[in-house]
Amino acid sequence: MTPISGGVISWQKASLGEGSIGLSFIRPKMPLFGNTFSPKKTPPRKSASLSNLHSLDRSLREVELGLDYGTPTMNLAGQSLKFENGQWIAETGISGGVDRREAQRLRRRNQQLEEENNLLRLKVDILLDMLSETTAESHLMEKELDELKSVNHWRK
Repeated sequence: MTPISGGVISWQKASLGEGSIGLSFIRPKMPLFGNTFSPKKTPPRKSASLSNLHSLDRSLREVELGLDYGTPTMNLAGQSLKFENGQWIAETGISGGVDRREAQRLRRRNQQLEEENNLLRLKVDILLDMLSETTAESHLMEKELDELKSVNHWRK
């Protein structure tokens, strides 16, 4: 055997027929790749539908499925909510829940209080500015008064 570039060439006697001897070449073995292509078999398909609604006639299907689905509702933490106009709204008549009118009133009151709070903060900022301005003026006047007293004191 003679090693050539990672593979092995071997010369073997092979009989091709009566009295003839031939030499065959054996390819190098590659452990990472298989020699044959064998795809995995696909699993069998499941049945098209597990529902028996397709076997019902049209009138029974309409009763079961209906064309009017209604509004989506959900129960969350003991409170029932329904989806209307892009918002989840608590259904009225639930104990422990706040009805829609009361919630709207509270939202409006909250907005009014936020606007009032912003106005009061602005007023406080203006008053602080005015206070700092008058304090600075008062310090300047005291300084001028002290200078005038010292000039007047030297004249005497």
